[in-house]
Amino acid sequence: MSTNPATSPESTMQSTTVCTSIDGQGLKDLIEAAMTWVKTNQQTINALNVFPVPDGDTGTNMLLTMQAAYNEIAASGENNIGKMAHSIAQGALMGARGNSGVILSQIWRGFARGLDNLETMDVKSFAHALEESRATAYKGVVRPVEGTILTVIKDASQAASKICVETDDLLTMLDQVVQAADESVQHTPELLPILKQAGVVDSGGKGLYFLLEGMQRHMKGLPLETAIATVQPLAAMNLEETMEEVEPGQDYEVVVDFRPDEPLNLEQFYEGLSEIGTSIQVGEGDGMYRMHIHVATEKKYEPIEYTLKLGTITKVAMENLVAQMENRQTGSDQKITLPTVEPGHIAVVAVSPGKGISRIFASLGVAAIVEGGQTMNPSTEEILHAYENLPTDKVIILPNNKNILMAAQAAASVTVKKVAVIPSTSVPQGLSAMLRLVGDADFDQVVSEMNEAIHEVETGEVTVATRTVEINGVDVKSGEVIVLLNGKLVNASPTLEEACQKLLESADAASRERITIFYGSNISKSDVNRIADDIRSHYPNHEMEVHEGGQPHYQFIFMIE
Repeated sequence: MSTNPATSPESTMQSTTVCTSIDGQGLKDLIEAAMTWVKTNQQTINALNVFPVPDGDTGTNMLLTMQAAYNEIAASGENNIGKMAHSIAQGALMGARGNSGVILSQIWRGFARGLDNLETMDVKSFAHALEESRATAYKGVVRPVEGTILTVIKDASQAASKICVETDDLLTMLDQVVQAADESVQHTPELLPILKQAGVVDSGGKGLYFLLEGMQRHMKGLPLETAIATVQPLAAMNLEETMEEVEPGQDYEVVVDFRPDEPLNLEQFYEGLSEIGTSIQVGEGDGMYRMHIHVATEKKYEPIEYTLKLGTITKVAMENLVAQMENRQTGSDQKITLPTVEPGHIAVVAVSPGKGISRIFASLGVAAIVEGGQTMNPSTEEILHAYENLPTDKVIILPNNKNILMAAQAAASVTVKKVAVIPSTSVPQGLSAMLRLVGDADFDQVVSEMNEAIHEVETGEVTVATRTVEINGVDVKSGEVIVLLNGKLVNASPTLEEACQKLLESADAASRERITIFYGSNISKSDVNRIADDIRSHYPNHEMEVHEGGQPHYQFIFMIE
């Protein structure tokens, strides 16, 4: 970390030494520390879902956004902190994923504005940069909601403005900023009733707190890669997502189910596992624990031996990560045929969560498909690249997920092409919009008709609850099948059949004419056929179609017209 001439880089690692300024390289160090600490606490952030659904992705989105920001400056030797901050903001913008990632990129954009033309940053310019972060983040959201990451950056900024007149030490100031962020996060349930109902704090705000705390820990010389020990419900363990983070030398994935002989000392358990491998997750349910870890080949049996000392092992699963990645890449090579776009015609870009759904979008005339959905939100840059080279300047984007909408809007803001974002928040809405596409029609007319079409369809989603909670009057038990209708939790049932019937009742399907079902990657074809037959028996006069959707986490997506 660069400091003023009176302070050596080594001494800035001690909390007792005054650090009055940092330059561009010092900021780079802080960004790397923030990114590392968010990665260490990624699963903690992900677990802060309001609804008990297995798709928490705020931590992942914020981490990937920070990785993009850091990658932009990783090789930079720039000492001017203003120029370094602008590079960070650019990287964050292009790598922004999900609403939390886009807001985070706006925070960095404002931060860069606050440091514009400065060689170094002191406490006053740091406070000014945080104030610009707050202002830019709030302006970037159409309807700002308190009790979110916006509130946390506001409270952190106010703390910085107050302390900067009392000290010239950046670490002293950062201590106050981190404390204010922590208090702000803890207060979010009082500002946002849905958080209080769910018994969680805001995930985006918590992510920002970890980001700031990572900077603080770096300045104090504290470790950044020691995971905070957390236990999540077994149903919430998103082991598929760990495939996105396979590190060099970590060749095997090991999953062990066990019952401890004595109450599990979680901190000690994590510490022991961290000496063996990476990507550690621990889940618990009915007294049984599941441990997940990535290890090098020569250590593949060590997690089993370690766990065996703690209790009785009931199940072990071991997979070769290299082979898994090769298989995944082979599967991704199966191309979907997309129609050719004529110059001057309208091109539609659709975000799709599964291969089956992608094929349907392609059959309806989508010119480019971006893989994404719950837990896999595409970045601003990925959406931009999907249409930038198409031979037309008229583009419509269908995000098909509420958490991808802001990234789509960001992608539309950084191009010279005429781009419209239809605010579709589900696959059925996107499909309904596609039925209004006429490639050579008037652009504004098609956009208008698509905006109307997304309100003419009901969207139902069926999945398994990851925790016990009561929200909107619905009493949910972990492991039950839950139903979301147009994004709202409406029912919890013991079986898939009952859940699907409750969904159709809630959607008043009896007054509709058509039911389309997209089944996910986590349900067998025999179960799909059984449930589809049950629905047909209750709605014999409805048109009904069943398609392979291939979406993760959600057994069914319903389109009711």
